[in-house]
Amino acid sequence: MRALDTNVLIRFFMDDDTRQVAAARKLLETSQDRHEPLLIAPHVLCELVWVLNTGFRLTKAEIVDILQVIVVSEAFAFEQKHFIQRSLDNYRHGRADFADYLIGEIASAAGCRDTVTFDRALKGSPGFTLL
Repeated sequence: MRALDTNVLIRFFMDDDTRQVAAARKLLETSQDRHEPLLIAPHVLCELVWVLNTGFRLTKAEIVDILQVIVVSEAFAFEQKHFIQRSLDNYRHGRADFADYLIGEIASAAGCRDTVTFDRALKGSPGFTLL
């Protein structure tokens, strides 16, 4: 198995650098041919969301669509995939950032009764307490 950095995912989905896009697509094709999924760590997804939002100015709906494609694809493997899917579902319907929901999922799994935050976008979200 090989792991991906955020910039490879950006090139693949944003098609913004001809040479790097071709290399990213070739890597994905080769990995699929070998039945060797590419690992995407949770923090890579958080960085991906941030870059798509701040750098490319994608809407939340566009970002959710990209994340959904990634999560359901057999080309990719994940640490804690169930955390990622639940975080994506919460992000899709919530007001906070994807990373916030992922932080909450990981904290909950670690046995924390809540995640304390100043982020008002998480007000009323299960597992979060505003300080």
